[in-house]
Amino acid sequence: MANLTTVILLSTTCLTAVAQKLPMVAVLATGGTIASKQDPGKGGYVPALSGEDLVSAVPAIKRIAQIQVEQISNISSSDITPEIWVRLAGRVNELLAKSEIAGIVVTHGTNTLEETAYFLDLTTTSTKPVILVGAQRPASDPDSDGPRNLLDAIRVAVASEAVSKGVMVVMNGQINAARDVTKTNTSQLETFRGLEFGELGVVDVEKVRFYRAPLRRQTFPVESRTQLARVDIVMSYAGADGHLIRSLVRDGNVQGLVIAGLGLGGVTGLMFDAIQEARTRGIPVVISTRVPTGRVFPLGASKGSALALKAIGCVLADNLSPQKARILLMLALTRAHDTEALQQYFDN
Repeated sequence: MANLTTVILLSTTCLTAVAQKLPMVAVLATGGTIASKQDPGKGGYVPALSGEDLVSAVPAIKRIAQIQVEQISNISSSDITPEIWVRLAGRVNELLAKSEIAGIVVTHGTNTLEETAYFLDLTTTSTKPVILVGAQRPASDPDSDGPRNLLDAIRVAVASEAVSKGVMVVMNGQINAARDVTKTNTSQLETFRGLEFGELGVVDVEKVRFYRAPLRRQTFPVESRTQLARVDIVMSYAGADGHLIRSLVRDGNVQGLVIAGLGLGGVTGLMFDAIQEARTRGIPVVISTRVPTGRVFPLGASKGSALALKAIGCVLADNLSPQKARILLMLALTRAHDTEALQQYFDN
């Protein structure tokens, strides 16, 4: 009996030692489809699972990392707000400052996942990996993609090559940079893609493999008391007359505007007049484009061209989508308001 007891104790000690050697990953849960189940009463899917539930549903995680779970929220990502971003960024930086934390995985709904990823990419001060992950099929579906995506995300979070790559989105076996990635399909699994420059790497059954690294990155440290400016997005389209811009300016609450321009960032002549009025009032205006890929730069001879918009003090968004240009403007306005300084942040 003594020998058997000794064997059991030694086995337990060995297992504990092995577990202690595994890296520690913090999983911050926010809700979304990955945590959703069918609610017959509401006729749809609602966030129902906690972060602990998500992790416990994937036993293979225990062989990869020790997990520390925190519930930040349990909501649809349609309801994510800048206030939640600031709180989430603060917690991410607090955790990454701890030597025992190797990386962070944030579970998130897919509707605004790319926005949260880019906000964290701009506000995370550590070089340790931060991974955002979601699912296109809810947890109650028999073929949900959530468990595989979560396992892959944790594998990337502990990969040595993931250090200094910034915030990444891991879904469907693909690793994408926060700045580049966008949701491209409403319902299919292969929805998050870096359209213009491709993925950073892949997660397959053998290993995590990187093929490139993001170069255009900058950091805006935020604190719990950081107040982000109100920035709204207005789209340009055939016949746009600037009424929406004038309404926002007249309301008096808008502190910055992002224009989803046509083609190379152009707008209609009437919309140009409204933008000029906003600029006269000192409201920063950033010109992006509704086109999925390509840069916005000063070119064109028409009244509403990017060249003309730049001439009246608008900032050009380079290749940032309107929703990501909004995030960068919100953070840049915590440091500067003049056009030249703001343009430098978009040029970085």
